[in-house]
Amino acid sequence: MPKESGPPERASFLSRVFSALGSLAPKGLYTRALIIIIAPIVILQSILAFVFLDRHWQVVTRRLSVATAQDIAMLADTYEAMNAKTEADLDRLSRLARENLSLSVRFLPGDQLPVTRSKPFFGFLDRYLSGEISRRINRPYWIDTVGSSNYIEVRIKLDGAVMRVLAQRAQLIPSNTHFFIVWMVTSATVLLIVAILFLRNQIRPILALADAADRFGRGRPAPPDFRVRGAREVRLAAQAFLDMRDRIERHVEQRTIMLAGVSHDLRTILTRFRLQLAMMRAPQIEALKRDVDEMQQMLEDYMAFAKGAAGEKIRRVDVRSILEEVQTAAEEPGKTLRLDVRQNPLIVALRRNALKRAVLNLVTNATRYASTVQIRALRSHGWLTVVVEDDGPGIPADKREVVFRPFHSLDAARNQNKKSTGLGLAIARDIVRSHGGDITLDKSNLGGLKAVIRIPSTHVSEDVATD
Repeated sequence: MPKESGPPERASFLSRVFSALGSLAPKGLYTRALIIIIAPIVILQSILAFVFLDRHWQVVTRRLSVATAQDIAMLADTYEAMNAKTEADLDRLSRLARENLSLSVRFLPGDQLPVTRSKPFFGFLDRYLSGEISRRINRPYWIDTVGSSNYIEVRIKLDGAVMRVLAQRAQLIPSNTHFFIVWMVTSATVLLIVAILFLRNQIRPILALADAADRFGRGRPAPPDFRVRGAREVRLAAQAFLDMRDRIERHVEQRTIMLAGVSHDLRTILTRFRLQLAMMRAPQIEALKRDVDEMQQMLEDYMAFAKGAAGEKIRRVDVRSILEEVQTAAEEPGKTLRLDVRQNPLIVALRRNALKRAVLNLVTNATRYASTVQIRALRSHGWLTVVVEDDGPGIPADKREVVFRPFHSLDAARNQNKKSTGLGLAIARDIVRSHGGDITLDKSNLGGLKAVIRIPSTHVSEDVATD
């Protein structure tokens, strides 16, 4: 027998519904917290207001209908009690009803009542007033409560005449309902203002902590007004962040000092090798010199990768001048390097030497395998974009992320006789990510590889100096 698919289908439908609702829900903590606080209050007040107004309307309308029906019954009994129903007596009865009962009464000749109109479905007034008149006046009647008129019309069939009564609608319905609505709206507004002010003060420390963490991740100093504040949980998170930042800075400082010592010692040994080779005369000397130079380059790559961008301060620099220096340093005979920077000057706050090394690594890697290299730079929508394209063999799409791994080389995919430590792209990405950006690889319009650097270029505070 085939299995039933009802419950899984319902579960899938519910998951889609919840997913759609989740996509429409606000994403910010401030807005979500406001909804969590305000929504129950508004729903509760709405329910209470509906229940109260409905009950209040019914009770007051019933009592006013009883009073009006009593007045009409009294007028009908007075009319029946008159021995001689002269015109003067009827006028006096109408005057007494107008002055003492606020009712307009006229006695119409004949005994025919108008055709009964359709009754409103939710007409509390029509239902209560009709019931009271039927109970207190045992005579045919006609009532009209429908419409936007300010008066309610009631006609009672009496002996020899029809008594027409006009009562103001305000006499039969509650007139102070708007006070409750005003009070409810005012209280809800006050609660909303208090909630907004309270939540703003609670959210501000969280936003300050997020900004400090973001600036620290980009190597920038924390805002000068940043301090531990807010609710207890936020204070704990802020203090934990400060402790973590101090530990990381101490670790980086210690690593930098250690690497500086190692680098100094190794460079000293390589210098001795060069001096000794310079004093020797043998056919193998040139090969040994090349090996020492290669060791020197490998050492520089290793140290650069280990140090990262530590120690260099962020400054406002002209990216165009950096790219011009890269173009000059990477020029080789038989190679074409084109530079396209349309914004002059192109000022961005970053680590100058680190960015130069990252771009130089990309350009050097491109000139190693291609004959034409193009460098473009543009700042738009808060981002600095540097593009390096070449007409080389490129890199397969499934290998474009692998090449960023340290000590990884794809010589077979690019060129066979090119030695490399496999750290160029890793160093470049590490530098760019330390600025809060990233590097991506794609196919170039020139036929080779396109490397795209994207770094946030938003304005920074005055604590960043100008180069």
